[in-house]
Parts: sequence; structure tokens; C-alpha cells
Amino acid sequence: TAILALLALAGGVGFALTLTPIRAATTELVVVNRYTGLAIDGFDPVAYFVDGAPKVGLAELEFRFHGATWRFQNEGNRAAFAASPDVYAPRFGGHDPLAVARGTATPGHPALWLIAEQRLYLFYSAEARAAFVRSPESAIEAAERNWPGVQRTLAQ
Repeated sequence: TAILALLALAGGVGFALTLTPIRAATTELVVVNRYTGLAIDGFDPVAYFVDGAPKVGLAELEFRFHGATWRFQNEGNRAAFAASPDVYAPRFGGHDPLAVARGTATPGHPALWLIAEQRLYLFYSAEARAAFVRSPESAIEAAERNWPGVQRTLAQ
């Protein structure tokens, strides 16, 4: 059964959702801002888990992973990510899981997020996030099926 908790955020609403445990492959391609080279637009991926909110990372606290620069709010978050990036990096590299389920790579927005079974998911729109919440297990299953094909279409 899914347990849903609503977290109010400044600038958006996030959800925490408990599902069947899912692990990400270490070869996921990450959404990177083409102008800055920053993963997930410079937001701290660990902050979603620790603070329950998206927080912009600091330029002086960076870490390189999967060809992208990740930023963090503090040294503890950077150390946690460096030790376990697959725990904190967004699933499907930050691409919207519903788009991946349809076979396309659509970058998610850092303010539209959800944690499902201790994995971070980013969404393109509030509607996509709402659809995911209605049927997360089937959305994840479809995205997992299509992710290898979607990865082949992404520029490396």
C-alpha cells in the first residue's frame, strides 16, 4: 500500500510516497543545464531528503558526478551525496518518469518533485506529478521498461 504525505513548500508542493523499493542504475544520464553545466539547475539533491524541500546549492560546495556539476547547501549534504550518489540523485537522471514511460526524455523541474520509496523523482508539470501519484507503481514500471530506449536517444 502507498502512504502519502504532503509537504508544503515555498514555490511548490512536494510529496513523499512509500512504494516498493527501487534502485537506480549507476549509468543514468543526468539532466544538465546546458548553459551552466549544473545538474538539476543547481539544486541540492540531498536537501529534498534532509529538509523536505528543494534548496539551491552553493557554488563553493560542488561535486562532479555523471559528467555534471552538483551543488549543495552544506558540506554534510555534499559528503552524503559523494558517498551514495545513487541514493540522492533523481531517478531517471531527473527526467519526468511519465515522459520516460511514454518513451521520451523530458527534463523534470526541481520545484516539481516527489520522493517515492526513498528515491527522488522530478516532474515536468504539476499535472504529471498528480498523474504519477494516482498510479505510481504502474508509472514506475512503464518508465523502467522504456528507460533503456530513452537513454539511447539522449546525447552523451
